[in-house]
Amino acid sequence: MSGSEQPFIDHLVELRDRLLRIFIAVLVIFVCMAPFASEIYDFVADPLQRMLPEGTSMIATEITSTFLTPFKLVFVLAFFAAIPFVLYQIWSFIAPGLYKHEKRIAVPLLVSSVFLFYAGMAFAYFVVFPLIFGFFTNQAHADITVLPDIKSYLELVLKLFFAFGFAFEIPVATVLLVWSGAVNPDQLARKRPYVIVGCFVIGMLMTPPDMISQTLLAVPMWLLFELGIIFGRMVKPKEAATGAE
Repeated sequence: MSGSEQPFIDHLVELRDRLLRIFIAVLVIFVCMAPFASEIYDFVADPLQRMLPEGTSMIATEITSTFLTPFKLVFVLAFFAAIPFVLYQIWSFIAPGLYKHEKRIAVPLLVSSVFLFYAGMAFAYFVVFPLIFGFFTNQAHADITVLPDIKSYLELVLKLFFAFGFAFEIPVATVLLVWSGAVNPDQLARKRPYVIVGCFVIGMLMTPPDMISQTLLAVPMWLLFELGIIFGRMVKPKEAATGAE
């Protein structure tokens, strides 16, 4: 009995150690970034600040916001920065249980996941933010002074970072579905109308209530789905790969 329990305990110990390494990595990055919290927040807020009317600026409606908000941003960005290390720890934990052909496809997918997540965040910052913040600030009534709250702004941009970061993972998810044998590329292609509708529904739920930001999320999601189908046609289903070996 003890012999059968020991491997499971070893797995739990290894999982604990890897989670601890992830926590330490995020903490180290956070400590390194913390002295520059205000500058980092200014950089993230720049797409909105450039759109504000002359003579106005962002405000803090809570006493602790000026101190806590930049550090909250830095902590989240520290986790984003640690994603390659996080995925490496996850990979190291599950790799011993994978077959050779599974490892061959897992490594490119892990690398692609990191690249696509960062690409989604960059797309949100450089393309989406200027468009939607320009739209919102220009829609303000002439008698209304636009004074965005720094805490509300942070919640919005983090939501958009997550939304676009994960939306850009669609090609990876599509390839995994094909590789697992759950679907084939032709079946996915036939579902295209439903996917397009689903992309706009997700865009509606995960972005501010305006057509610009919803479309800026939905259209890339659809195009990434098409890209996933293209790459899915290059992947052998798991059962076929196993049989080939």
